[in-house]
Amino acid sequence: MANAKNAQKAPENFETAMRELEQLIASMENGQMPLEASLQAYQRGAFLVKFCQAQLQAVQEQVKIVEADIVRPFDLNE
Repeated sequence: MANAKNAQKAPENFETAMRELEQLIASMENGQMPLEASLQAYQRGAFLVKFCQAQLQAVQEQVKIVEADIVRPFDLNE
């Protein structure tokens, strides 16, 4: 039951996650959140950071694949 309560909804994409994370940070920095709300915001923020890191890792892997196909020694005979 604790897992269902703590389950986080994934954002649509990287940009949405970044916007939400920026809003959470701004809300937390103003110092007006109650303790429980701050904890929830922190947990959501940690989830969003992991989501963004995973998205960036996936893109980095795609770039490596593209670069491996494009970057090759220059051959004058081609």
